[in-house]
Formats: sequence, C-alpha cells, structure tokens
Amino acid sequence: MATLEKRTDTYRVIFYFDGQRFSRSLKTKSEKAALASVARLEDNLRRVELGLLGLPEGADLATFLLSDGRLVKKFELPAIRTMQALFKNYFDSIPPGALEDSSKKGMRTHIQHLERILGKHLDVHALEAVQLQHYIVERAKAKGLHGRKVSAATIKKELVTLRTVWNWSLNMGLLNRPYPNRGLRYPKLEEKPPFQTMDEIDRRIAQGGLSKAQEADLWDAAFLTLPEINELLNYVKVTALQPFIYPMFAFAAHTGARRSEMIRSQLSDIDLEAGTVVLHEMKRVRGKQSTRRVPLSPTLLAILRQWFGNHPGGVQTFCNTLDVLRSRKRRHTFCPLTVDESHDHFKRTLKNSKWGKLRGWHIFRHSFCSNCAARGVDQRIINAWTGHQTEEMVKRYRHLIPNQEQEAIQSVFG
Repeated sequence: MATLEKRTDTYRVIFYFDGQRFSRSLKTKSEKAALASVARLEDNLRRVELGLLGLPEGADLATFLLSDGRLVKKFELPAIRTMQALFKNYFDSIPPGALEDSSKKGMRTHIQHLERILGKHLDVHALEAVQLQHYIVERAKAKGLHGRKVSAATIKKELVTLRTVWNWSLNMGLLNRPYPNRGLRYPKLEEKPPFQTMDEIDRRIAQGGLSKAQEADLWDAAFLTLPEINELLNYVKVTALQPFIYPMFAFAAHTGARRSEMIRSQLSDIDLEAGTVVLHEMKRVRGKQSTRRVPLSPTLLAILRQWFGNHPGGVQTFCNTLDVLRSRKRRHTFCPLTVDESHDHFKRTLKNSKWGKLRGWHIFRHSFCSNCAARGVDQRIINAWTGHQTEEMVKRYRHLIPNQEQEAIQSVFG
C-alpha cells in the first residue's frame, strides 16, 4: 500500500517492496495528479508481485512503476546546470565558419546582458517565463543609444539569442523541456522611417522638434540618388588614403553587396569578361553558404579593370597589405579586412565631407535597392541581385524619388 505526503508544495509517494522502503517525488502540486500517480504505482506494484509484470535487473523500482514499465532508470539532469555553462558549451561547439564573426560578436553582447540580469549561475533547468518577463522589464528601463531607452527590437534579439542556444541544447539532450517564452509581453515596437534622400532629411531636421535618437533614425534611413552616388565616388577617388578604398566604395554602390560579402570577396569571384560577380552569402539559406550572381555596370567594370591592374597581390578583392620582416627580408603579407577595419575606413574617408553623417556601408545597399526600384526594375530582379529581402525592408525602399513622385501625381491630376 502506497502513501502520499506533501512536502512544502510538492507531493511525494512512499511505498514498500520486499521489505525495503522507497520514496519518490511526484513533481506535482496537484493533489488530483498525485493521486492518479499513486493509483498507477499501486496497480503496477501488484502486477509485479503477481508476476504479470517483469522487473528488469538493476531497474530503478519507482521509475519503473510510475512509467508503467517503460523506463528502468531514474532521469538524471545533464551536467550543464548554469546559464554560463550553457552559453560556453554552445560556443565551444560551433564549427569554424558556421556563423558570421559579426553574428557571434552580437550574440556575445546579448549574453553579457542575459547573464548580468538573470545571473551567470542561474539553474537553467528552473528557468521560467516569469524570469524572462522580469528581464524584459529591466532591459526596457536601461539607457540605449542617443538618449533613449533600449528598444523592444533589441530586447527581442537578446532573447532570440537565448532561444537559439536553448533549442540547440534541447536537441543535444542538455535540456529536457521547451524554451519557456509563452505569453511574454514586450514594449511596443516603433516602425522604422522609410528611406529618404539627404535633402529630405536635412529639411526635416531643420524644422526642429526631433530628439537626437529621431535624427539618428533618419540618417540611418538615408539613401543616395544616382547623382549623389557619383558625387560621393568622385570625392572618395580624390581623398582615399588606401588604393583599395575607391574600388570598394564603387563596388558597394553598384552591386548592393553587404559589408561582409565585400570582405569575403575574392578575385576569382569576379569575371570581367562576362561582367558578373559572385557574392558569397551566409544568412539567406539556413545552414548553407549560398551565392548569388550580380551583373557589373560598365562604370564598375572600368574601375575594377584598373584596380586589378594595380592589385598588390593575394586572393582577396579588397585587402590590407602589411610589410613583414622575415629572414632579414621584407615581404608583403595580404590580410583580409575585418569588420571593424572596413567600418573605420568608411568613417575616416567621409569624415570631413558632407557625407560624414552617413552611418555605414549599408547606405549603398539601401541606395542600390531604392534607385533600382525608382527606375522600374522588377522587384524579383532586385531581390535576386541583393539576396532575400524581408517584406518590411522591401516596403521601406519601394518608393519613388521625390521629384518622380511629383511627376507621377501631376500626370494624374495635372
């Protein structure tokens, strides 16, 4: 005969078999569920005593009886217990090249906040939605960029990092339950402004009433018209401090390539005779290093021909050249650009110009999409040239340049 007892809020079952006392937590606070478990245990215990249910050698009796004979060993929690150990195990298991360096850097930043608020030594097996909701509330109070609070989008990205690590650990058998994010509530998201010309942004800022954060959002949504792109490239051609900088600016402006794709680009990816470049992607197809082919404009073809004629060596399309002393002889070493180096070159090159407020290389990707859309290029072709675009992003750049909008409305109403 089994008996039921309640310790704190959880029920336990106590029973005897072959003169030995057994006790096991039922891991439930519900009396109804506990009574059902006891009834199942007593029925299976009677079947064992009558020889109707065979007890395997070395089986854990309580586990065997409570599982209707399906399990023979007591479930043991994995060795990984803490948040810190969970994250470390995830990063230690990532093969080289499986994630972008920028993605890993962003995830590590997210993890710093997660460990700071939830605790490095938090038992991950006890993590509940209420703790994640507390995390959202605390992060929403923190200071963000340009004098505003941390955005809902940023908080979601941080918890997506935790979910990614959690689901991987679940698949690896390190965790035994789904990620507890059901019912979480976030601050309201703010819709990003549509892409606008620099003149539009300057006029909006001149009207006043915008915070630093709102001004920064506008500059992050800037795109360049074709005349502005040509003007900027002429400026870079004259002022660039390194020979690869002008070809790299032109490459970004005329292909819509991402910064990481330019860093990965190799000379063998560019076919000057066919007038095409193959760009190596990391994020479009999950788990695969996909590629896309983009045609080269006549202007970019001419720039690349000249650059190839003066290329310092190595396999990278754009690279740093270092002088290294080896065996008393000075030799050139060709190093791929890092993310930080490429951003630094962008900012240094434009620092003292009217384009100094532009945020980074993505301005050219925005501009490429916007100018193609304004010229009536089929959306499917734009997507093929630039890689997969979310509907939200397409909505932001799928517009006409202001003077074309005026021409369009006048064509209707005169």
